[in-house]
Amino acid sequence: MYDEFDEIRPYHDEELPEVYEELIADPAFRKVAVAVFPDIPFERLAAKMRSCKTKLEFQKAFGYAIIKDIMQKASDGMTLDNASLADKTKAYTYLSNHRDIILDSGLLSVMLVDQGGDTVEIAIGDNLLIYPWIKRLVRINKSFIVQRDLPMRQMFESSARMSRYMHYTISQKKQSIWIAQREGRAKDSDDHTQDSVLKMLAIGGEGDVLDRLMEMNIAPLSISYEFDPCDFLKAWEFQLKRDHPDYKKSTADDLKNMQTGLLGYKGRVYFRIASCINDRLAALNRKMPRQELFSTVSAIIDREIHRGYRLYPCNYVAADLLADSDTYAEHYTAVDRQKFEDYLAGQLARITAGDKDEAFLRARMLEMYANPLKNYQKAMEV
Repeated sequence: MYDEFDEIRPYHDEELPEVYEELIADPAFRKVAVAVFPDIPFERLAAKMRSCKTKLEFQKAFGYAIIKDIMQKASDGMTLDNASLADKTKAYTYLSNHRDIILDSGLLSVMLVDQGGDTVEIAIGDNLLIYPWIKRLVRINKSFIVQRDLPMRQMFESSARMSRYMHYTISQKKQSIWIAQREGRAKDSDDHTQDSVLKMLAIGGEGDVLDRLMEMNIAPLSISYEFDPCDFLKAWEFQLKRDHPDYKKSTADDLKNMQTGLLGYKGRVYFRIASCINDRLAALNRKMPRQELFSTVSAIIDREIHRGYRLYPCNYVAADLLADSDTYAEHYTAVDRQKFEDYLAGQLARITAGDKDEAFLRARMLEMYANPLKNYQKAMEV
């Protein structure tokens, strides 16, 4: 009945033995595995893979340990707030702002497992699946594929299939999902839900638009990294797009962003799950014009995400540096300010291109850290 999902869904557990053998035989995968686990012979890794009978066993044996190790080395700790709001017997669509290509969903799964819950299925764009072994690996890791850059007609058909799959996953499989509030990351950290994401969610399911959205059990998720390891790369991308309007990131750029985001210093990391928004959706006027309805739901989600931010001294310092003021001086010390200024200088120094516009790049980086504060304040005024 669900063969239509075969191209995009995670692997079924019974498919894993064959996929393991394909990975084990792939020299590119072997090279990466040996680099990640330098003290473990590849034959032992292969044997461990073969012993994992389910995707969750595989995740706990490999992904969980890798992410824990990364965060121990490259962060000052991670916190999941309001996890109790996510009833472990119910499946949710965790719709979140997006900071890191890999870690956003990975950290959520790790912290949910630490709370006695299950990992989430993950929406991942096929533009990141640049090698066959990566596509196999992410499908073992409960990822389903978002197809990008298709002709208009095929894009709608692909979106409709993905929507049906997500409704099936929530309502039938009882499996929670993580999805970003927009396509790609908000490079300036000005997080807003794209109506197109909600329109996609409302294709599948039964009933009117609100019924279909309520079936997805949307729980807004706020992600706050104290420091974004990719901030200088995002700033440089802003300059490249300014200077070369047709600029597009290459495969090498995507790989550099993934590696930098994974291994770079993040400071403190905070995730907050808001309550499922179904009660507020049920209270909306079902006769509202369709576009107005989607905009209203986006605003509900945005407010919950913005209210859930954890603000750090650097957010306040960035806002003051951007405005050349001391408006928020009570929220940080002179040491905090100097630390952030030194951090900015260090990150900007990592951009080695001869034509870099230092003032422009610095302003873009300051905006990345000031925008969460701006959006938090607006959300708290409502």
